[in-house]
Amino acid sequence: MTVDKNYKKRILLVEDEKDMAYAVTLQLEAKGYEVIVASDGREGLGMARTKKPDLIILDLMLPKIDGYKVCRMLKFDDKYMKIPVILFTSRALDSDKKTGKEVGADAYITKPFEPSVLLDKICELLAAS
Repeated sequence: MTVDKNYKKRILLVEDEKDMAYAVTLQLEAKGYEVIVASDGREGLGMARTKKPDLIILDLMLPKIDGYKVCRMLKFDDKYMKIPVILFTSRALDSDKKTGKEVGADAYITKPFEPSVLLDKICELLAAS
């Protein structure tokens, strides 16, 4: 299988805070990623199923369906389980991180965040997938 060098990796960002979504989108696009944004859990789940992203960055505290449920629905579905998911949240308790692992998240990054930490984790997960 040959890979088109011009192919941009597609990242789905599910984030309800507009300013945060905008800032992360700018950082990712500057690194050459295609970014699609959803502002609630239901929209994010639908986009994950229809847009076939290479990676998902998922907030936890979302309207309609929370990030844990979205992650669980994707990770326990054979069609979508291989898509890496980064939980991206201000919830920093060990119990939150434990729940993230239980629902199948590949990584857990807390806000506020260092852009380099997020970008490094994205590169790592995309290289492994």
